[in-house]
Amino acid sequence: MSYMGSLSGKTALVFGVASETSIAWAISQELAKNGAKIWLGYQFRYHSRIKDIAPQLPNLAGYERCDVSKEEELEAFFKKLQSPIDILVHAIAFAPATAFEGPVLQTSEADFSQALTVSSHSLPKMVKYAAPLMSKGGSVITLTYLGGQRVCANYKVMGVAKAALEAYVRELAHELGPQKIRVNAISAGPIKTLAASGIPNFDLILDYHKSVAPLRDNVTQEDVARCAAFLASDESRMITGQTIFVDGGYSIVGVPALS
Repeated sequence: MSYMGSLSGKTALVFGVASETSIAWAISQELAKNGAKIWLGYQFRYHSRIKDIAPQLPNLAGYERCDVSKEEELEAFFKKLQSPIDILVHAIAFAPATAFEGPVLQTSEADFSQALTVSSHSLPKMVKYAAPLMSKGGSVITLTYLGGQRVCANYKVMGVAKAALEAYVRELAHELGPQKIRVNAISAGPIKTLAASGIPNFDLILDYHKSVAPLRDNVTQEDVARCAAFLASDESRMITGQTIFVDGGYSIVGVPALS
């Protein structure tokens, strides 16, 4: 089924674009291709990159800086919106480099707090401002990873943060359901992005995933974007509170073929 044009008349807010390799950028392009107007929220350190690539979006409504860890920037961002919104994409995750240097039991309180605040608690903070603008209902989409449900080598405190994010998805879906606002997560397989560059031995992770996943291939940003377009559309109107895997089937495998 094609979703071309299925988002016509809808407005989407996408947070988390850092470069052309960002999953958030692929989602922005896919939503725009399907007719949605796009607002981008970004951290100030990515301003020069966003200024270069944002005009490539055919239905760009605007782009503004927004550090989701700062309440005043969130409030200022949403005050600038001139129209109702239908789609909110939360593609934000961060943990300090020091959080990956030692074992989890040595994670400092400061590193834990920053990882959970930016990667997990930012979702309800954003939804708090977005929900009043979703008067006709809408779709909230966030990005997670298998490390939120299973131990993934070198993912460490980010696994804890993603577990909290997925719990927030369920809680928010329950709270916002009566307002016809759906909340779902996409759990993508490993993808080489700017964020992934901080994970040690990431190339080995990609190789292993490709050899074990039933479809014997790695996931692309575009694969995730197509799922996001479906979740943003009315075709998914009865899907909420779910974590949907886009990983070539890797998450179903217990013991892979040993020969």
